Amino acid sequence: MERYSMTHSELSISERRELASLKHRHIPISQIANRLGRHRSTIYREIDRNSFQDKDMPDYDGYHCVLAHAKAQDRRKKQRKLIQIPKLLVAVIEQLKTGWTPEQIAGRLKHENAPHQVSHETIYAYVYSDEGHALSLAQYLPMRRKKRRPRYSRRSKNYIFPLERSIKQRPPSIQSRVDFGDWEGDLMIFQKILGQTNIAAIVERKTRYAVLLKNDDRKSKPLMKKLVNVFSHLPFKARKSITFDRGFEFVAWRYLEAEMDTQSWFCDPSAPWQKGSVENFNKRARRYLPRDLDLHALPYSSLREINQKMNDTPRKCLGYRTPQEVFREELMKLQ
Repeated sequence: MERYSMTHSELSISERRELASLKHRHIPISQIANRLGRHRSTIYREIDRNSFQDKDMPDYDGYHCVLAHAKAQDRRKKQRKLIQIPKLLVAVIEQLKTGWTPEQIAGRLKHENAPHQVSHETIYAYVYSDEGHALSLAQYLPMRRKKRRPRYSRRSKNYIFPLERSIKQRPPSIQSRVDFGDWEGDLMIFQKILGQTNIAAIVERKTRYAVLLKNDDRKSKPLMKKLVNVFSHLPFKARKSITFDRGFEFVAWRYLEAEMDTQSWFCDPSAPWQKGSVENFNKRARRYLPRDLDLHALPYSSLREINQKMNDTPRKCLGYRTPQEVFREELMKLQ
């Protein structure tokens, strides 16, 4: 039977020294946890959060006791200012809940010359700490991750969303809505959802025909697989491209091209309005899918009815034809 402490606390330097030695000998994590009297999750978290990576040392195993201890101490030091000043912590949490980003909170404190100020990195560190996770603070960030990566080790956005996939490089025929088969995609988020359930909205630019998909989480790969399952049956000319914003839900966009040769384009940073078709659709859909809707209680049949109702509604931009009618006409032209 495993033996481990029931109270959570940081590992000591001696524990980290033994962990590094055992890990270097490739001892299984469960055995390391038993030797240290810690839970397996504590050891996994320790290795995940305090490992050291250096591109110039590819053969290094990633965990060194001294570096790990220093990294943990530095993290605690960053969080300590918020923890030691309750009034500041309450103010920061209140602003997070109103939708302010850590950068906006830190910038405003500096602008007001507040007696107690804090950097945005410190706020991020607290949000992704155990205390922040317990309060579910990450849900209030505009872009949420499972954890906060070290500032200088984050992957470049130009790698995730290459410049050649920028909306500025998108063919003029897409912008002018002359061609059929170019879509826009977005996620609709709901306040009452404790998990990651959401609705993906995909709108064809020329016909304004929309597809609504219910997702169980916000991971990118499952979302892309769902798009492939739904769109792959269409003729290629009916699914040539999809334009997304730069949300982390769309980082697996390469899967679309690999599976069904559908290209992806991306809005400029902080410019979701550049995919105006789906943004406009989402605003109209909110009358049926308000933000405070309990999405878990919404049957798939009801979502399909809402989807069909919106596609059967005449649109002024289509000469008062419906998206469904125009979409069918375009499909017939491809036969």
